[in-house]
Amino acid sequence: MVNCCGLLNTNKEPVPLKSVEVELEVRDHVATVVSTLNYENKEDKPLEAVFVFPLPGDAAVCHFSAKIGQTHIVAEVKEKQEAREEYDDALSSGQQAFLLEESEQSPDIFSLSVGSLPPGESASIRLEYVIELAVQADEGLRFCLPAVLNPRYQPQGSGGSEGGNVQVTSVPASLVPYSLSFSARVSSPRPVSKVESNCPLDPLQYLNTEQTRAMVKLAAGHKFDRDVELLIYYKDAHQPTAVVEAGQATSKPGTLMGDPVVMLSLYPEFPQAVTSSVASCGEFVFLLDRSGSMSGGQIKSARDTLLLLLKSVPLGCYFNIYSFGSRYEHIFPKSVEYNQKTMEEALKKVDKMGADLGGTEILEPLKHIYSQPCIPNQPRQLFVFTDGEVGNTKEVINLVKQNSGSHRCFSFGIGEGASSALINGLAKEGGGHAQFITGTDRMQPKVMQSLRFALQPAVLDISVTWDLPKGVSVTALSPPITALFQGQRSLVYAQLTGQSSEASEGCVTVKYSLAGHPSQNQLHFSLRPAEDTGLTVHRLAARTLIRSLEMEERECEEEEDGGVKKKKVVELSVQSGVSSAFTAFIAVNKGNSEAIQGPLVRRNVPTPMMMACCMSQCHPMSPGAPMMRMSFGMIQNMSCDAPVRNTCKSREKGGASRNVFSDMKKKLVASMKPQKNSRESVPHHRSSSLSPMSLSRKHDDSEECDDDDDLMYGGTGFEINPHLCNLSHLPKQPPRDPLLQLVSLQKASGCWVLDPDLAAALGKTSKEVEKPKPASVNQDVWATILALTWLHGFKMDAQEEWELLAMKAVSWLRAQKASCMKECVEAGNALLGCNVQKDALGI
Repeated sequence: MVNCCGLLNTNKEPVPLKSVEVELEVRDHVATVVSTLNYENKEDKPLEAVFVFPLPGDAAVCHFSAKIGQTHIVAEVKEKQEAREEYDDALSSGQQAFLLEESEQSPDIFSLSVGSLPPGESASIRLEYVIELAVQADEGLRFCLPAVLNPRYQPQGSGGSEGGNVQVTSVPASLVPYSLSFSARVSSPRPVSKVESNCPLDPLQYLNTEQTRAMVKLAAGHKFDRDVELLIYYKDAHQPTAVVEAGQATSKPGTLMGDPVVMLSLYPEFPQAVTSSVASCGEFVFLLDRSGSMSGGQIKSARDTLLLLLKSVPLGCYFNIYSFGSRYEHIFPKSVEYNQKTMEEALKKVDKMGADLGGTEILEPLKHIYSQPCIPNQPRQLFVFTDGEVGNTKEVINLVKQNSGSHRCFSFGIGEGASSALINGLAKEGGGHAQFITGTDRMQPKVMQSLRFALQPAVLDISVTWDLPKGVSVTALSPPITALFQGQRSLVYAQLTGQSSEASEGCVTVKYSLAGHPSQNQLHFSLRPAEDTGLTVHRLAARTLIRSLEMEERECEEEEDGGVKKKKVVELSVQSGVSSAFTAFIAVNKGNSEAIQGPLVRRNVPTPMMMACCMSQCHPMSPGAPMMRMSFGMIQNMSCDAPVRNTCKSREKGGASRNVFSDMKKKLVASMKPQKNSRESVPHHRSSSLSPMSLSRKHDDSEECDDDDDLMYGGTGFEINPHLCNLSHLPKQPPRDPLLQLVSLQKASGCWVLDPDLAAALGKTSKEVEKPKPASVNQDVWATILALTWLHGFKMDAQEEWELLAMKAVSWLRAQKASCMKECVEAGNALLGCNVQKDALGI
């Protein structure tokens, strides 16, 4: 058997899941997602199909039902252990049952169990959730349908509760045995300008002449090789709005579901003088994921991004760079002042960083960062770069929240399968901003957008006040707003109780202090309920309140009232029909007159995994081959000895007990861990551009393979012996991006130096660059004007990436008080062949 990296469905079992159909309906910035999963049992024995899959971490799962033949069963929300026992009892009795539950450790992983599907029987499962769409830096609204679930690294000794590790059967994306169809309908009060995706789409169809309604479909043949991302753009999108939704007629007044609920979308507008200014102080801490899954283009992009960040940090600030995998490293023992010496030292070490630190242990470096005292008058800004595949998501987010008063946290999810729960949770609890970099996205524009946010003065003393008619009271359902950024949306949910015969209008005022000046924004709104909203707003509000209570429960779980919070979560989840960490959806087909006979066979439905790479299919050094570096420690930390959930009754007719959120398979360790004192050969193939390579074990025969040693080159545990292979046919490293080449030459002060390296970056010789310099102009002034002219003349499409470092250069030039600036710009235009005006440079 060929060893592959990842958890593979090596038994070649029939897969009962045949297709997944997803219908997305977007109304303004709220989306309703309906997924239909079609199952068919083609075996001669009854099956239990278990599918572990990702959902957006901030989704409110609000409906779960099953259709078998003409029988339609709608699931109920119950306390999780009660639901599990009911499911087990049903299977033990030969009944059909369906269970949907959320991981207790990460809200973006769900497990769907389809039990007692008789031979030849089909079942259709309907899953519905609602979600708010996040606003991106370019004003687009982002929807992501997660299609990739990579193994979550569980740190050793984390002591996570049951559910911390997920038993996932995964296959390479190209081998997923079921199909996906996806369609989206978009409607808004404002015209839909465009819809973009990282996946092939059929042409956008407008459904009315005003172009406020549109439809788009995913092109056929999706290969599950990436998450499906939609970016929706409206004209004049940043408009504050309020939606009031009537309560549920069958619910008791005074309860969340019985009263009206209002959803406010606030877009604070800051004075231009504030948004255009850049702070000259701050402690910038960059935390970079160097686990094996960051290998290839991701770690290179991260290095390039750190280059741009370090060039853009203003003088007078402090900084440090941490990197982590199974262990963590830092460039300096503590944050240092930003200057030419410290910047050069940091960049030399950044240039050598690889995805070579094993697993994904993010908790410990965060603890170390927070243990460092803050520097007076230097607000701490934390930038976290990770592919977000950890098993202790909630523990990490809780730590950030505990330290939210001392810093702002900006998070970046890199690549396919990044945990939205982790990335969004870090930013939300850290008062920062989250960004996702997927597909062919360049990381740099999004990161520089967040750096601009970080350089804005912190918004302080934020308060929300309500002015409502007499007889109407308000109960806040959202946690207090802790961060405001220019042009970024803040959502507020509130429950409205009581009635008023007076004017049906309310007003909400957001007050805050910005750069020492008190400011406020107001929004007037009608209390008349909107039409055709269903219970979408109520469910989103319930989800928001549930997440807040779950966080409070974790904070006080060691205290006496920890169970009180859990009880509130269960009550609210059952009342609203929205999932939580402590509840599950359960449906039992009680109309089955005959018990299903025969032993019940479990079939794990495989999930696509981006990093799976078979040695027989792709050589680890082949161009474009996915690489996975997984340490033995990482595999063993997947808690192979996690406890199995007990059932209240043995399954006389139903087979073995379930263990859905439990452990990664022991056989993965057995199949991947090289044997001691072994020099077994590894399969490899020939290619037209690569000679056959001799591979050798990293360790001598006398050495014992340490559990923390990385499995290099596609998870084989072998490395290439350079003395035994011909590398002459390997492709040469591509030349460095001209923009990054120029940026790398900038000094910490903001200037450039006139030398051969600058001339080469500008595509000229030293003589060509030196000759047109006005005689009275300093060489560094001339070099800096040339660099700025080149940026404005040839790289305006990437202005977001270099704008901040250009501002540093302009500030430096102004401080020189040099004459002949206009003459320099004209000479620079003539040399470089462009036409940039002096005013455009800002000097």
